[in-house]
Amino acid sequence: MNEIGSGIHHWKAVHPRIQMEVSSYYVERSRTLIDPLLPAEGIEWFRSRATPERIVLTNRHHYRHSDELRAEFGCSVLCSEPGLHEFEGGPEVVGFAFGEKLADGITALEVGAICPDEAALHIELGNGFLAIADGVVNYDGLRFVPDNLIGENPGAVKEGLLDAYRRVLSLDFDGLMFAHGDPIPSGGKEALQNFVNS
Repeated sequence: MNEIGSGIHHWKAVHPRIQMEVSSYYVERSRTLIDPLLPAEGIEWFRSRATPERIVLTNRHHYRHSDELRAEFGCSVLCSEPGLHEFEGGPEVVGFAFGEKLADGITALEVGAICPDEAALHIELGNGFLAIADGVVNYDGLRFVPDNLIGENPGAVKEGLLDAYRRVLSLDFDGLMFAHGDPIPSGGKEALQNFVNS
């Protein structure tokens, strides 16, 4: 468990379905979990912290260990409205609109392109962060996921993602948080700008 910003905690764990290490976050000041798997420290780690109140999925595929955390803390689970079809018949997930403020200092942004529910989260705490779902990963540098995972028309999807990330560069943030790969606590905005302009 690492604190990457004031009250913003990051950890990595192996996703049980895809068998790859992925990233999860807890924005303690806003009591908001983002794309959570349980950390190595277990659910007990959260008991000594401000109690989580909500779980935000950056896209519908990131439900992960939300059931366990909801059972323990009574968290609501939020996903962008275009992804709610994934949860028809349960579990209960609440939709949010792009542009909506989800918690103190956290606003949902539309990314789309790779899937209609792909979101980013603008976190206006400390020096600011942008949380990214699947559009860009950070494994030894920023890159797209492989073409076989990106959709039927990889070129068009990549252009759509680049357009979306160019739009968010107008916002105030310094760090990047990735669902797949290591966060960049400082200098993330510059890294994203270099990526979209390369």
